[in-house]
Amino acid sequence: MSAEGSGNPALRRIWLCADDYGISPSVNTAIRNLVMAGRLNATSVMVAAPGFHRAEAIALNVLNAGAPRVAIGLHVTLTAPFRPMSADFWPTQDGAFLPLQQMLLRGSLRLMRRKTLAIEIATQLKTFVIAFGRAPDFIDGHQHVHLLPKVREALLAVVKEAAPEAWVRQCGSVVPLRRRLSDRKALLLDLLSRTFRQKAEALGIATNPAFAGTYDFAAVPDFATLFPTFLERMPDGGLIMCHPGFVDAELARLDPLTTQREREYAYFAGDAFPAVLRAHGVTLS
Repeated sequence: MSAEGSGNPALRRIWLCADDYGISPSVNTAIRNLVMAGRLNATSVMVAAPGFHRAEAIALNVLNAGAPRVAIGLHVTLTAPFRPMSADFWPTQDGAFLPLQQMLLRGSLRLMRRKTLAIEIATQLKTFVIAFGRAPDFIDGHQHVHLLPKVREALLAVVKEAAPEAWVRQCGSVVPLRRRLSDRKALLLDLLSRTFRQKAEALGIATNPAFAGTYDFAAVPDFATLFPTFLERMPDGGLIMCHPGFVDAELARLDPLTTQREREYAYFAGDAFPAVLRAHGVTLS
């Protein structure tokens, strides 16, 4: 249970998961700060990020010494500007993975090779196991690439064989359809997640019951106003994705999501956040 938990059995226990651990030292520091403060209880790790190394894994792993504080997952990365970890991965562009839009198109047209994808995913999983000394608690995908056709089949096969105790993130929403129609990204993730859930269930692989956390980063919304809407209808065991962090040169080089990470961090670190959880009958499991 999080430091914010009251022990009330009526509270819904959810996962608040910070994506992108490993992308840069400052993001890593911010995520660890929030875990130590009891403001996060899950994070997914980009082992394919050029700055990720064993010391960053040790610094995160030690937070679970004595008592578990944080679920640690693998953030499978298959999009630019990151580079494959396996030999002969295809397709690439200037040595890097393809951009998300091209991956989405290729996945929709079934133009990717399942075997090649499985080798890359297995390589990232093996790297995680070496760095952390154990299999991940859960597995998801950077930019939700794990939901794409061809990718999902390869990923679920690898999970079934190499990490059968891990659960996988599905991104199906529980908000009313009229609200999903106003968020095209959430609607697409919801549609992709239907098949993903079915395939995971057929293999006996667990998934989270619900998902929230998408929004238009470029619009720079007031995160304090936005976050409580993610808690609405969120069932016990549901997952909310977030991206807190501090900005450094490595982050700016690799990802366009920069200062909004600092806004998310400020909200989660602030005094109002625990009260919002309590007001919605939620605790961090």
